[in-house]
Amino acid sequence: MAPPTPKLIVPIDLKKKPWQQKLPLHNRWHPEIPPVAEVKTGELFRVEMVDWTGGAIIDDNSALDIKNLDLSIVHYLSGPIRVVDTDGNPAKPGDLLSVEICNLGPLPGDEWGFTAIFDRENGGGFLTDHFPCASKAIWYFEGIYAYSPHIPGVRFPGLTHPGIIGTAPSMELLNIWNGRERELEETGLQSLKLCEVLHSRPLANLPSTKGCVLGKIKEGSPEWETIAREAARTIPGRENGGNCDIKNLSRGSKVYLPVFVEGANLSTGDMHFSQGDGEVAFCGAIEMSGFLELKCEIIRDGMKKYLTPMGPTPLHVNPIFEIGPVEPKFSEWLVFEGISVDESGRQHYLDASVAYKRAVLNAIDYLSRFGYSKEQVYLLLSCCPCEGRISGIVDAPNAVATLAIPIAIFDQDIRPKINGVPTGPRVVKNPGLPQCTYDGTLPITKNPCATQLDYHAARS
Repeated sequence: MAPPTPKLIVPIDLKKKPWQQKLPLHNRWHPEIPPVAEVKTGELFRVEMVDWTGGAIIDDNSALDIKNLDLSIVHYLSGPIRVVDTDGNPAKPGDLLSVEICNLGPLPGDEWGFTAIFDRENGGGFLTDHFPCASKAIWYFEGIYAYSPHIPGVRFPGLTHPGIIGTAPSMELLNIWNGRERELEETGLQSLKLCEVLHSRPLANLPSTKGCVLGKIKEGSPEWETIAREAARTIPGRENGGNCDIKNLSRGSKVYLPVFVEGANLSTGDMHFSQGDGEVAFCGAIEMSGFLELKCEIIRDGMKKYLTPMGPTPLHVNPIFEIGPVEPKFSEWLVFEGISVDESGRQHYLDASVAYKRAVLNAIDYLSRFGYSKEQVYLLLSCCPCEGRISGIVDAPNAVATLAIPIAIFDQDIRPKINGVPTGPRVVKNPGLPQCTYDGTLPITKNPCATQLDYHAARS
């Protein structure tokens, strides 16, 4: 018997805008966004999706599209998809939805992607105080491998995965999200010391009608106006899964998602050809259009059976992820350590974010010795298959974070040597990136002991 052919339930026409698709996309979370398709448990189905910007970024040598991107439009998601069992009974609140990733990849004929640094005044990123200029690298795919003319001298296999996969929130859960995130946005700058070290703003992306796309609900209708003012942005991961950016969530993986509304209303998008742990540049994976082939099962009352709420209500749960057997194999790694001491030399108490920031900065400064600009390394560490770890979280006062980089992705030996630092020939041929100027006035964090003080690009 021939294997089943996946049923295409959400097709994408790359010549059309997201809101022009046969089954319209959405870019918000809300329980009243109606499903565009229905699947039964055990059924193999295919979902196609645009890249997270809906095709706003183009394959060229300019970063103006990154600098001027309207971030109110992201992420464009395919779905929602209503899930029922073989008897036609829908998933119900309190169930667990098991979603198996059977296959995935770029859309045929669209085998390229991009990695970018957002302007500090428009999106920023983990190191936005060091790298405030909008920059972009284009990547091309050769089977499982990616290479970039903008970051030459590297080639690596991609671990392709969806950045976003999640179920719709209930109205009660949506109100919890909006309440806590609004409080953070209104009071966080005054109350959170970490804001002095991590500089991405805003602290939370609150509901907004600007750029809002709600699938089948037509813009301008009374229903659209009400939902658009309530619907949550898709930027962070939350209790429903969402934008978790787990780079190992590839073929053979399963996601066990809590169900908060009847039918579960599964949505997915933000396809990545490859990503480093943390996706530190924010637009930092190799972003692409793509497809998923999925199967779902419903675990009745699974939330109560398997998930323990970590908060004041039964809704304060998180998904479980089962990683599949497919991943690139590397045997040699160069590992960079960071501790919870910031760039000014100030001690922080067991702060893993500060420690990881320092590990990434250490890696960037080191690799810039091998013919790369620091912006090139920042982009590379955001999208190559590097491994981030919290190595120590109990030895006060320092948390210890590490970033491990596979040596084999480079065309030169990047290990420390007795006879000095060689420079790879491909790096010398093309050292540049598409980059814009930073036109803002916010201060740039500088390391006076860095080996290559190339911050001048931010002011040129």
